[in-house]
Formats: sequence, structure tokens, C-alpha cells
Amino acid sequence: MTIDTGVPNVARMYDYYLGGYHNFAVDREAAEKILAIFPDTPAAARSNRRFMQRAVRHLAGRGVRQFLDIGAGLPTQGNVHEHTNGRVVYVDNDPVAIAQARTLVEADERVSVALADVREPEALLADPHVSGHLDLAEPVALMLVSIMHFLPDEADPWDLVARLRDAVAPGSAIVVSHLTLDGVDLEPAMQGTQVYRRSSAPIVPRTHADIERFFAGFELVDPGLVWIGEWHPIPGEDGTSHGYGGVGIKP
Repeated sequence: MTIDTGVPNVARMYDYYLGGYHNFAVDREAAEKILAIFPDTPAAARSNRRFMQRAVRHLAGRGVRQFLDIGAGLPTQGNVHEHTNGRVVYVDNDPVAIAQARTLVEADERVSVALADVREPEALLADPHVSGHLDLAEPVALMLVSIMHFLPDEADPWDLVARLRDAVAPGSAIVVSHLTLDGVDLEPAMQGTQVYRRSSAPIVPRTHADIERFFAGFELVDPGLVWIGEWHPIPGEDGTSHGYGGVGIKP
């Protein structure tokens, strides 16, 4: 498979923020432009990853044993399968990321990897790497961690999430983290979005109210939709946040 190193890839940029090495010069160059605007981005990325880990452990403690991580990118740097004994499917629409992901987790029989797109939820759930690995008649955690802000309003991301919600069993969960511009100066924020417009996926920050709409049909777990670092924080961890996070349960 040919890897396009001419366009920054958001999954590889995220890997760079986390201190990983699955990235190329074009990704590092774009990431450094973001770091020049928001120097605390690596801390925020690590905080986002720790939020995901805390959410997985919380849901595992509630008896959830299946995790569908949509928009997973590269499953490196402490991802879902390292924090649960349950079954995990990583989903991404980038064939290069999927090829790399399969290489990284191919030895773990608990883990499957699917090339699919959240913009086609029915096809995603029907993909044999998903349907053959997870039992959708039993609770599933829908992991939407730092993915929905890559979908424009025109794609109606709230409807896409509702279609996923309607397809999973009662007791299933949703985990969302999402970039926001709440409390951020507009000028540097616009500079940052311009960098992402030249990447593999433009970015769409949203308000607290718009992010909360993703939890329609779910009951939010305390403390609700909060700054990522404030969701079940662990003392001593850096809570730097560039967005909101929350967990909901389907009744």
C-alpha cells in the first residue's frame, strides 16, 4: 500500500502529539504549526487519551465487555484494548491507518480492525470485522473519542450518532470527547483550523450545547459533559483540556 506523505494525516499528527513515532515529516511539520499556536496541545492530547482510558475502565466496571472505537486512528500509546479484558474493534476510514493498526494488534485475538466510515453507520456495523467480532444484542460501548469534530454540520453528525445508538442494545454506552472553542481567543483558533483544513480532515470545534446533543437518548453519567480533565479525574494527573468529554448509558 502506498502511503501519501504529501498531506498531513490527523491520526499521525495525534500520534506525534502523544510522543509516538508512527508519523512522517509532513505530519510533524503540520503538528509543529499547531504547537506554535497552542503549545499545550501535547498535554491536551495526553489528557484526552487518559479520559478515554478512565471511561473504558469505568464502563468495564459497569459490566460492559465490548468496545467499538470509531475513528480510532492508530491504536498506539495506551489505547482501548490495553484497559479492558473485553473485545475491541478499532474502526477508521483511512486505509493506511487501518493497515498500520492491523500490524500493531494482529497478535491479540480480542481485537479486530475494520475499514469503515462513521458517515455510513449501517455499513459500519455490518462490516464483518465488526459484526463477526461483537454481539450487538449485548451492550457495546460506542467510543467516539476526538472524531465527531472532524465532521461538518452538513453531514448531520447528530443523526449519525442516533443511528448508531438505535442499533445497539440497552445498557450500551457512548463515550464522546470533542474539541471546543469555548473560552478560546478567536484569532489563534482560526489559525489552528486553517492548518487542519490542509490536512486529511478539517476540524470543526463546537459549543458545549452542540456537543451535548450527541447524548440524546442516553443518560449522562455523573458529572455529565465536562472539561475532559474534570471527568472522574485521578489526583496528580494533568487535566489540560481543549474540549469536553462525557459518558452516557442507553436505558
